[in-house]
Amino acid sequence: MLKNSLYTLIFTSFLVVLAYPAAAQVQGQQLEYSNQFRIAERIIRIAEPGQFADTLNVWGDVNSPGRYLIPRSTTLPELISYSFGPTTFRSNEAELDWSKLRLEIKVSRYNQENKSVNIETFNYKYTDPEPAEMFEYNLMNNDIVTLQVKRRPAFIDYVRVIAPVISSAAAGFLIVERLR
Repeated sequence: MLKNSLYTLIFTSFLVVLAYPAAAQVQGQQLEYSNQFRIAERIIRIAEPGQFADTLNVWGDVNSPGRYLIPRSTTLPELISYSFGPTTFRSNEAELDWSKLRLEIKVSRYNQENKSVNIETFNYKYTDPEPAEMFEYNLMNNDIVTLQVKRRPAFIDYVRVIAPVISSAAAGFLIVERLR
């Protein structure tokens, strides 16, 4: 008797464990679409299902690089906003001063007819207004948008390059003196 009830308990538990993932899949199909969700590891959908869309690559110094499925009328500043904007440079010592930064945005487009790549570049300081051409530029399917944050070297950058050279030379000098 005890043996039969034990088998029944194990069998029932087994059925419950198998039925749970199937129920979760049915519920997952009924979820409403959000404004931004991930289709795969780095494919991010902004366009709603059924909406005319282009697929673009966003690379470089942005907070969320990846492949974006965006509505057809999306402007370049909107695309950069979808990728959460330029990355901020922070370290343990200090936060980077944004007033000294320059942004370089490059849009690469492959031309099938003559097998070449057309590149459009937008450069501006972070504190300056965005170039008007950025708002008027028409993004197309399979464009590659690369954003690079550039800055002038600060004094600490020079110290970080020169200090190891000086310490290596001093260590070498001390070793030679000890060996004499």
